[in-house]
Amino acid sequence: MKKIEKRYHLSVKKGKKMQPNIVFIMSDDHAARAISAYGSGINNTPNIDRLSEEGIRLDNVYVTNSICTPSRASILTGTHNHVNGVTTLETYLDNRWPNVAKTLSAGGYRTAIFGKWHLGEGKRHEPKGFHEWDILRGQGDYWDPAFINPKGSRRISGYTTDIITDMSVDFIERHSKQPFFLMCHHKAPHRNWEYHPRYKDIHKPGKIPLPGTFEDNYNNRAAAASAAKMRIKSDMVYEDLGLVQPEGGADLAGQRMLNGVSDWYQARKVPELKSGENITVICAETGENHTFDDPKAFAEFKYQRYMSRYLRTVQAVDDGVGKILDTLDAQGLSQNTIVIYTSDQGFFLGEHGWFDKRFMYEESFQMPFLCRYPAAIPAGNASSDIACNVDFAATFLDFAGLEVPSYMQGVSMRPILEGNTPPDWKQIGYHRYWMHNDDNHEAWAHYGIRDQRYKLIYWYNDDLGLPGARPNGAPPEWELFDCETDPFELNNLASEPRYSQKFKEMLTKLDSKMAEIGDIPEHNSKIVIASLN
Repeated sequence: MKKIEKRYHLSVKKGKKMQPNIVFIMSDDHAARAISAYGSGINNTPNIDRLSEEGIRLDNVYVTNSICTPSRASILTGTHNHVNGVTTLETYLDNRWPNVAKTLSAGGYRTAIFGKWHLGEGKRHEPKGFHEWDILRGQGDYWDPAFINPKGSRRISGYTTDIITDMSVDFIERHSKQPFFLMCHHKAPHRNWEYHPRYKDIHKPGKIPLPGTFEDNYNNRAAAASAAKMRIKSDMVYEDLGLVQPEGGADLAGQRMLNGVSDWYQARKVPELKSGENITVICAETGENHTFDDPKAFAEFKYQRYMSRYLRTVQAVDDGVGKILDTLDAQGLSQNTIVIYTSDQGFFLGEHGWFDKRFMYEESFQMPFLCRYPAAIPAGNASSDIACNVDFAATFLDFAGLEVPSYMQGVSMRPILEGNTPPDWKQIGYHRYWMHNDDNHEAWAHYGIRDQRYKLIYWYNDDLGLPGARPNGAPPEWELFDCETDPFELNNLASEPRYSQKFKEMLTKLDSKMAEIGDIPEHNSKIVIASLN
């Protein structure tokens, strides 16, 4: 602790209490398991780890809707998606809504956002409440991306992660004399995982451990698990894996990624190898041929290439975090600056054979969250208290000394971060995924609740007429997991008589949470309980 205090002593002003600067760094689809501070051992992220070493790591922060656009809306507004109206990838945020940047700006902060926005474009959806903004058009490209700002659009040469970092550093250097709120939003490590050449020699395919659940057969789970089109062995496209896509139709190149009438995206899935078949694929970078006649070996080859590319994109993000931390040090701002690193949701890294997100299963549901604030947060701690992304906005305002508006549904995480969790802290995580049976991943609609041990999920499987959702007539199902004895969620306990009381307890918690936030249930608890008796 003494060493850390010495490092930051330049930023302390005796006798004057200052509003802290807030730097919020968020990547896209960065699983906690791909941060070395979380202990998986699959990669090394020394700069992100600094936030844990010099601050705190939270192990149970959860997303309220595990998909990009709705998550970002909840973070910005401090409200759940049924309130802010951003339920799917095809519903966008109305910028007339109040948000945390507007409140901070009114409270004396210089505000900015650089990088991925993904909440819509045009006058009704562009960022509001920010003095400066320069955002990626749409999802954004990894190389030579198009950006939009108040003056119009432009294309910037270079690697997107580095560009977003440099924009953020420039902002910090220009505004070191006043409190600022900076949202640095990386595109990486989002699909299709184009890495910078400086990392081509790390994370070599073949050396990344295979998850123990990679060959999951989805037995004793809701039907949604086996229906999802998120399997590494069958649903990744050539571009995902850095392979050359052959010309031709489905019999030669594989099925289309999208199968609608007017598909604009021509990517095709790398075929799943069947017993007795063989396949040759070509590395797009080296031209090397890889031939397989073993389905298991080919599936693991896909996993290795996926993970190699994913982890390489993470490395550039870690570099960017280091550059921002070094800039804060150089400007004498570290002591009075809150730095947070998180992702917009979790991501499957081969667990259950999957990539992507969307589910309430732990790997997708959990968000990494690391925070450093030397002036108030003790160094080197970790917390298992439950918090959610809807709590972030209230947390920013609390640290800034500003009133949390009554419309916000989240609560400040400040007590957790400062190591003073109150006895009545609600240890509850709530999730609702609305985009039922989308035409790409075919993930089904569900909601649920998690406490410190158990998780209850209701697969209501109804599109509700929402944009981007599709009906499929699947019947509803319940899942109950003991996350302590079954951390990989392989054994659904919902229909086991000896767990009927625990099911009722979790159902009561679910009903209470939905009533608290004003979400409308698709289940009838009286009927559900009667079916258990």
